[in-house]
Amino acid sequence: MSHPPCPKCKSEYVYEDQSNLICPECAYEWNPSEVAGEDTFEVRDANGTVLEVGDKITLIKDLKVKGSSQVLKIGTKTAIRRIVEGKDHELDCKLPGVGEMMVTAKFVKKV
Repeated sequence: MSHPPCPKCKSEYVYEDQSNLICPECAYEWNPSEVAGEDTFEVRDANGTVLEVGDKITLIKDLKVKGSSQVLKIGTKTAIRRIVEGKDHELDCKLPGVGEMMVTAKFVKKV
């Protein structure tokens, strides 16, 4: 049986518990018949453009990596792998030469 992806993190690994659907990745629970009325979470880049999973982005500022001597250079390009709500770093990306990294949306722009 196929379930719709999670409305919060877009994960495909959703399972059913009675009348609700549950996402094991972000622990979000929802009733599929009530999803149409909910507000959706939007993340905007430095220019105010709405960002979505899979969008190509570029850094608009040099960013220091916390706990490391590395610096993410301006102009570094990557794609958004996941958008996380409720944290100060909303975008989950894989940056070349660095690896998996959470980035704040106000320091990127859509390509």
